[in-house]
Amino acid sequence: MNLRSSALLVVAVVSLSALAVTCAGNPGTGGTGGGAAGGTGGTAGGAAGGASAGGGSAGGASAGGASAGGTTAGGASGGVTAGGGDAGGAAAGGSAGGGAAGGSGGGGVAVADAGAAGGSADAGAPQVVRFVAIGDTGKSNAAQNAVGAAIGTVCAARGCDFVVMLGDNFYPSGVSSTTDPLWQSAFVTPYATVNAPFYPVLGNHDYGGDGAGYEVSKADVQVAYSQVNPKWRLPAVHHRFTQGHAEFFALDTNRTFWGNDTQTRADMTAWLQASTATWKIALGHHPYRSNGPHGNAGDYDRRCTTVLGQQVCGTPPGFVDGRHVKSFMETIVCGRADVYLAGHDHSAQWLVPTCNGTQLIVSGAGASTTTVDTKNPAHFQTTDSGFFYIELNGRTFTGTYYDSTGAMRFTRSFTK
Repeated sequence: MNLRSSALLVVAVVSLSALAVTCAGNPGTGGTGGGAAGGTGGTAGGAAGGASAGGGSAGGASAGGASAGGTTAGGASGGVTAGGGDAGGAAAGGSAGGGAAGGSGGGGVAVADAGAAGGSADAGAPQVVRFVAIGDTGKSNAAQNAVGAAIGTVCAARGCDFVVMLGDNFYPSGVSSTTDPLWQSAFVTPYATVNAPFYPVLGNHDYGGDGAGYEVSKADVQVAYSQVNPKWRLPAVHHRFTQGHAEFFALDTNRTFWGNDTQTRADMTAWLQASTATWKIALGHHPYRSNGPHGNAGDYDRRCTTVLGQQVCGTPPGFVDGRHVKSFMETIVCGRADVYLAGHDHSAQWLVPTCNGTQLIVSGAGASTTTVDTKNPAHFQTTDSGFFYIELNGRTFTGTYYDSTGAMRFTRSFTK
């Protein structure tokens, strides 16, 4: 959250009423389900580069050239994506192959076509889903291009069903139209070698205001681009989609940050309760916990100074501390999703603390990096740009971090 000045914050607060009006739509229907993930452990093989290999347990420790275990077998089966609600003024919803348009101020349900190609797994073999998670990518710089090239190399070697983008897809203030030059420099060009669809979520910079995040129309443009480029799949500002034995829940944490997320809360509560998927993965921009400068939800952007030899700390006033994100996570996501993938802080982290069993991973080093500290214990963290490569093999989750050169830096697995 980059609030450049108190004047900008005032403008943003005044814009709240406009943002609130757009939070309309029909809530989904509920059911039962949920279930949290737990477990620890890790894998370490000896394979180099992007090749997968079985390996022994490594307890989640950093593994310089290690490869992830459990990366064998069969292609993932495609799924159907479904979204709805909070499309506020969006010009039209679905990605190629489907999609109902959301009217002005309305929600609607958008259905997108299946995930990337992958053959069905052999009979009796565990289902496998492979994808990449990147965040805070939209800088059109050399680091973004390097990470994009590394993703292309790893996906060619190991297979990728799709890529999830964890927000702040375009700096500094989102995109103004579906023909904005930033589409080419911050999306098409960097990921030209990645032969897979991209499922983005929206961050505060995607909502404009130089990161203050109050220009709703900027978000609507990214929804509309789904009709222009089938590689970009954002059917609504919040939605869900399935791939194989996994269901993914794409949050709009910028609206949650502002406290204007009634439809998002209703839909996500119903969708998570109703899901019968083996894996439930939540995707959002703002983290629940983070060792980066933004910090933990409810305590965002805490600043400390030394006064007369003593440290004095304070947080921004009101909701800017991320209290709404904290509430959303604790009441809706935690204990229901197995994993929460976020960005916002420009680093990579896999934290030791969970949120009522929900594993917490930050992957926001897609184009630039900032600092990390140690306020939360971490299995792994780095300020080197790169991405997480994730494989869901049956009931085992393996997350592997690759840097911008394509070198494997860390891998860890857990089984539910």
